[in-house]
Amino acid sequence: MTEKLSYEKSGVSISSGDAWVEVIKGLLKKRPKNANTLGSVGGFVGLYSIGGGQCIAACCDGVGTKLELAKKTGIYQELGQDLVAMNVNDLVTIGARPLFFLDYIACGKLDVNVLKEIVTGVLNACEESLCALLGGETAEMPGVYSPDGFDLAGFSVGIVDEDDIIDGKKIKKDNLILGLESSGAHSNGYSLVRSALGKDGLNIDLKSTPKGWKETVEEAAMRPTKLYVKAALEAVKTGKINGMAHITGGGMYANIVRIVPKELDVKIDFSSWKRPKIFDLIQSAGIAENEMRNVFNLGIGYIFIIDKADLKKVTAALSKAGEKPIIIGTVTKR
Repeated sequence: MTEKLSYEKSGVSISSGDAWVEVIKGLLKKRPKNANTLGSVGGFVGLYSIGGGQCIAACCDGVGTKLELAKKTGIYQELGQDLVAMNVNDLVTIGARPLFFLDYIACGKLDVNVLKEIVTGVLNACEESLCALLGGETAEMPGVYSPDGFDLAGFSVGIVDEDDIIDGKKIKKDNLILGLESSGAHSNGYSLVRSALGKDGLNIDLKSTPKGWKETVEEAAMRPTKLYVKAALEAVKTGKINGMAHITGGGMYANIVRIVPKELDVKIDFSSWKRPKIFDLIQSAGIAENEMRNVFNLGIGYIFIIDKADLKKVTAALSKAGEKPIIIGTVTKR
């Protein structure tokens, strides 16, 4: 298959994003480190010690260009869940329990009906994730955004005992990697999704139902990011989790190696689970397999790294939370 489309061609450079993180790290190295901060920039979560053996965990994220697809389809409520999920799913990767969430909405012209749908989605997702919507800000910015233009950002804060932080240091060779299924593309890679489905690719009718599907293209593409908080916290209770990762921008491998010690690597069996049909459709627009793996979750949205001996116990905990974990890989030596 000739590669016609890529993330870079659709306007997003993963390498530039990685380079920018390194620039930020360089700037921070020139400043004295706050004695209460733990870890470093580039992880899923920031940590701040508040004394008494406890840490505040915090992160922020948005929904990316999926909001442009929302404008085309008129499906907005799912964006609210996307916004919460992109944050709380990151937050829980170190074992933190979400406490509260805040949102920031910037728009060219305030459309109450659209924003009401989004905030309804935020509220539902906060409830499902065991945290409160504490507040937020809505900024009307004509001249910066078009009348129908808007952007979303979310901020999540949680708490974790310092002794219970799951930072990947316990990960070792031959550990198993367990995956939880995603609901679809979640909220990553949508510049490429829009190129693949749009005039640069398949130019498909978003309201059409492909053969063998039980939903329309727009329904599949707009499925909200799955919330993993309850399942992750249930697994954490076992005391047998060596590492966790939320599979977001950069795909499976890049997100897992973020939590693995430098002397180790991971081997992923991409045939160990069934991909949601939306990914086959996207790839048929002319996207190479390697590019698909580097951009999308491809059907696994969250992973756990555990000792082989603990498989039964962790699987039981995840099953209790309604999940069906899949062994998708192992930890290896570099």
